[in-house]
Amino acid sequence: MAVSRPETRQFEAFMTNLSYARRMVKAGRILTPFRSPTIDIDDFYRAAWVQAVAALDHWLHEEVLRRVAELTLQDSPEMPPQLRRYELPLHRVEAVRRGEVSLSEAVVEHLRDKLAVQALQHPGKIAEVLKLVTEKKVWYETAGCINKEFFQGRTTFNEKTLRSRFLEITQRRNKIAHDADLIDGDLERRRPIDEAQVTDTIDWIERIALAIAHVLDKEG
Repeated sequence: MAVSRPETRQFEAFMTNLSYARRMVKAGRILTPFRSPTIDIDDFYRAAWVQAVAALDHWLHEEVLRRVAELTLQDSPEMPPQLRRYELPLHRVEAVRRGEVSLSEAVVEHLRDKLAVQALQHPGKIAEVLKLVTEKKVWYETAGCINKEFFQGRTTFNEKTLRSRFLEITQRRNKIAHDADLIDGDLERRRPIDEAQVTDTIDWIERIALAIAHVLDKEG
């Protein structure tokens, strides 16, 4: 894996959260020989899938907040247009005027409140939020990074196909979280799932996070 891991608290938290998902997969593997009517081993794999998506969602929230805080402290003329045009409600503007908080703190607090009710699990929503911290075409460049750095040119992902791969992951997460992973139209049978499938999903989520971080940190 050629892409180095970001040395930030936010990314370390992401890797810790992702490790919880990997432990669930390991638990499922260890318990597989002891299957019984009272224990559905596949539920460990489903829980791992949901945890992995949640880990990425949480990291994206915290990463955007971290970068917004840094950018607003700098007050750089190269600040992304979406952040430069970011609107604050009057009560936060007044708090800045009274000296109760800095402008950077007011922006971050307001953004944190807004993001708290948004799940960053759709590629379009992720791209929109990341416009606050970059003008790059994040999914386009992330696909290129994955092709070059993770697969050494053996893959040909583009923005569309990478978004599609990510959507497959998050849509299955939604089936698990909201529909008990039941097969459409059935109230008892659930979709099949196994260790290899979930491990591949967790690996993909790690790749995508690392590639996004690389794109955001890359100059130019």
